[in-house]
Amino acid sequence: MTVRTASAALALLFALAVPAHAQGGRMETPPSREEARVPWRVIKGRLTRAAYERYTELPFDLPEGVARLTIRFRYGGKEQRSVIDLGLRDPHRFRGWSGGTRSSMTLSTEDATPGYLPGPLPAGCWNLILGAPNIREGAEAPYEAAIFIERQPTAIEFADAPISATAGWYRGDLHLHSGDSDGRCKAQSGASIACPVYRTVEAAAARGLDFIALSDHNTTAHYNALRELQGAFDKMLLIPGREITTFWGHANVFGPTDFLDFRMVGPTWSEARKWIDPVHREGGIVSVNHPGAPSGEICMGCGWRFGDLPDGAVDSIEVVNGGTMRETRSADGALQGFAAWNSLLNAGHHVTGIGGSDSHEADRPAAEAGSIGSPTTVVYMRDLSVRGFLDGVRAGRVFIDVEGTRDRVLDLVATIDGRRATMGQTLQARAGETILFTASLQGMTEGVVQLVIDGKADAPFRTTFARDRPASPWLWRTDGRTHWIRAEVRDGDGRLLLIGNPIYFTD
Repeated sequence: MTVRTASAALALLFALAVPAHAQGGRMETPPSREEARVPWRVIKGRLTRAAYERYTELPFDLPEGVARLTIRFRYGGKEQRSVIDLGLRDPHRFRGWSGGTRSSMTLSTEDATPGYLPGPLPAGCWNLILGAPNIREGAEAPYEAAIFIERQPTAIEFADAPISATAGWYRGDLHLHSGDSDGRCKAQSGASIACPVYRTVEAAAARGLDFIALSDHNTTAHYNALRELQGAFDKMLLIPGREITTFWGHANVFGPTDFLDFRMVGPTWSEARKWIDPVHREGGIVSVNHPGAPSGEICMGCGWRFGDLPDGAVDSIEVVNGGTMRETRSADGALQGFAAWNSLLNAGHHVTGIGGSDSHEADRPAAEAGSIGSPTTVVYMRDLSVRGFLDGVRAGRVFIDVEGTRDRVLDLVATIDGRRATMGQTLQARAGETILFTASLQGMTEGVVQLVIDGKADAPFRTTFARDRPASPWLWRTDGRTHWIRAEVRDGDGRLLLIGNPIYFTD
């Protein structure tokens, strides 16, 4: 009988919830990212028949300045049908109860494990509450509570383990809104309502995406819902996202969940660093949104008007915005982000190009531009996790699928005398050396692939391909200067389909 079946049987027999990770008398802990870290404190003990139908409290003094609290609990004696339920209270109030359903809990100001309340983590005496609905005469239930604290906010995972442990290309949407800001969808009556987070997540799952970053404006309200939903959507990674919305431009932030003060009084680095520096300290990414959009009454604060940001302030940039694409019917028109991206790259900044639907309507038909997943950003990750995503975007092994298909792939490889680089990497190229470029394409029967060199798409570096005729490689002789080169794919009518990220060249 499987563990799940055994737990279900016990639930029927005893009307008790037995954690599915436990079996027999061993004390087992489910794998998680916390296991590699040293607990701040470990509380050990044992319950006997004296604790039967009683509550035992395990006190611990939480210090000042804790940003996140995680408790992982395990116990033995299950072969004798011992059961321990869990709850928690802080110095001032009850924080939650999970009974025998969960073996761990995490709490922060913005989010908490379902069954527990998010909010400030006050210093003082906390109590882990143990309830014992069943302990037989003569039985013992040894337990261990490992307590982890984080004093500095970090980029967080809503899942305990990667959604997939396999390295590969993963497809997602990095710009979505729910009713926690200005996202809308239809109620049963047909009325337009502030769209609940779950409706936005459901729509993304129906589109077949591997990951999304819900990026509501300036708020942290959606994180608690995402933590709860991650368990139900166990094939799609939910990334903490937020659109920092200022009077002088918008930027998505990926990873951190703590409050970031967006209230700038001018478009200067001294003001912007008040929220950009914390993002980077916490391991997150800053990504400029729709930099080519106009600012003013048409789109208040939408255009990017920061002029003095140093190298490294911005990690990525939204090259294609789905809402703009819907309005202009173009993925590469003047209002998209190509000009801003080219300017950053030509200034020597290694900034990853991404796309985002900027969806504000979860039920917009998938065939329409700007619907969820249109465009899609495709990231090569070591595993499908928040950390895998952050590392993948920083590495630049990313391309944009404008139409949001499920199977198109673009990769670019540059080779010099056996030395090799792919998208996002840097290759040393001395004057007079010849570089061989090879484009790898999947999911298309015909089209045109073009190399873009320092922002220019020259005809000699354009080639057609078909089902029976793969794209020809290119040879390019270097001049010993710094360059960046990327690939893009169009159909026979010139419509942009795929946008690759650069390979960088130094002397």
